[in-house]
Amino acid sequence: MERFTISLDDGLARQFDQLIAARGYGNRSEAVRDLIRAAIEGDRQRDPPAGYCVANLSYIYNHHQRELTGRLAGLQHDHHDLTVASMHSHLDHDNCLETVILKGESAAVRRFAEALMAERGVRHGQLNMIALAAELPHTHGSGTPTHVHYRPLR
Repeated sequence: MERFTISLDDGLARQFDQLIAARGYGNRSEAVRDLIRAAIEGDRQRDPPAGYCVANLSYIYNHHQRELTGRLAGLQHDHHDLTVASMHSHLDHDNCLETVILKGESAAVRRFAEALMAERGVRHGQLNMIALAAELPHTHGSGTPTHVHYRPLR
């Protein structure tokens, strides 16, 4: 493991320590590692999509909006190859929160998420993508490769 030292002014150090305590980190190093990973992944997401990813798409919509629920379900069925799971929660009498776990080719995941968020009546859409790297084909005892596993990029 490589070590490095940084200097912070007292005010920023206090704010960082408050953030560490609020998020439950055991020490500054754990917090800095997560911040660096988040910054690297953020830069990856700004690049044109390539390769595979796993993603979380969350959005809020008014379920009274005419035919919206059916359109959203239809979009997910049309992209069943990307949709791993979804969760639906009623926020109040009008609004629902839906979270969809996606996995697949990054450009296809982004196109699907953007199309769903663009539906009239969908609000507060947010897509969080994490790039994946393919590992060697995996076997289950037969010796013949059956499928490929993906792991998050480091």
